[in-house]
Amino acid sequence: MTQGPPYSAPFLTTRWTRVCLAKADSEDGRRALADLCDAYYEPVVTYLNNALRDADAARDMSHAFFAEMLGGGTIHTADRQRGRFRSYLLGAVKHFVSRQREIQSTLKRGAGHVAVSMDDDDVAEVQDGGVFSPDAAFDRQWALTMLERSLAALRSECESEGRVHFFDVVRPMLTGDAAYGDQGAAAAACAMSLEAFRVAVHRMKKRLRQCVKAEIAGTLDDASGVADEMQVLFDALSGK
Repeated sequence: MTQGPPYSAPFLTTRWTRVCLAKADSEDGRRALADLCDAYYEPVVTYLNNALRDADAARDMSHAFFAEMLGGGTIHTADRQRGRFRSYLLGAVKHFVSRQREIQSTLKRGAGHVAVSMDDDDVAEVQDGGVFSPDAAFDRQWALTMLERSLAALRSECESEGRVHFFDVVRPMLTGDAAYGDQGAAAAACAMSLEAFRVAVHRMKKRLRQCVKAEIAGTLDDASGVADEMQVLFDALSGK
């Protein structure tokens, strides 16, 4: 399997860096912004769902938020010194909700969006049964999104190499959803010896980590922040 570097300058310049430079005032910037918004829609919905406690209201407000962002209404506030699309996106949606609350205060009681509490210690139930603050729920969904996109990229890579069956067999091992004892049956399913299978799984895990780094790098203005964002991802997935 041919492997490129975990992330590269050309990759960095295709996404968040392009958005920061263009401020969505060019077609190139708008395409990059649309890609990021499409990719990270779910973290925003998850945050709003935890904050509003109303799934329908969360979806409606998410649509309004992204419509404004894609129209260039908020991207001008992007701060390249912060350098992280994750931080920018969370800050932007908080600001959007705050403005919506100000608008609500001028409307007749019961009109417009449902009023929300944005207290940092406000918590809500999430799908896996855990309890997270809206910010923590955002980071957890962000991490899951990063992982899923990285897995999709790795599967596409394996498919191009004629190894998609191997990927599908080992995917649960990459995500921690398979028990250690499953390796014998999985190796047989791939027509491999157990030793060869274990080596191949180890290499696949290493490649997945590279894919995650590449995905993260695309949301940063400076690749030096990859290690910090990787730690945020690991902490969010572990529930810290």
